Amino acid sequence: MQAIPDFIDGLNRVTAKLIRWLALFMVLVQFAIVVGRYVFGVNSIAVQESVLYMHATLFMLGAGYTLLVDRHVRVDVFYAKASPATQRRIDIFGHLFLLLPSMVVLLYWSWPSVRNSWRILEGPISVGGIEAVFLLKTLIPAFCILIILQSLSLLARLVFWKTR
Repeated sequence: MQAIPDFIDGLNRVTAKLIRWLALFMVLVQFAIVVGRYVFGVNSIAVQESVLYMHATLFMLGAGYTLLVDRHVRVDVFYAKASPATQRRIDIFGHLFLLLPSMVVLLYWSWPSVRNSWRILEGPISVGGIEAVFLLKTLIPAFCILIILQSLSLLARLVFWKTR
């Protein structure tokens, strides 16, 4: 039974290992953009947009891992001083009534836009930009799915094994 949560955790760990290098690459590309523009007078809209694409990919696909390692934003007015049992109840409530419903709603409402974007293979954001907005929009459902899966994994651990 614990194999499913372990698989989901592993999926988000592998995803994080694959995308973590985007942070470094994004900084290097941004540095090259600045040097190119101010030193050599060269500019490329597509290269500038690539930083946006890398940033979006890093954060959208890395969110499930962030949830897994408990480094997400938490409003801990009550949580920090609560007992472990109360923290567990707060976590269960948060997953069931806040996180999962919001991800399902976001997935539901974003899907038509993503589907339409793929249907027309939506082009660049700016003239001369990357001709793949459909890929950028696909990050939204991918984000939702990774968060939903990780939330279910954490819920299973909280409910069945009483661990985090």
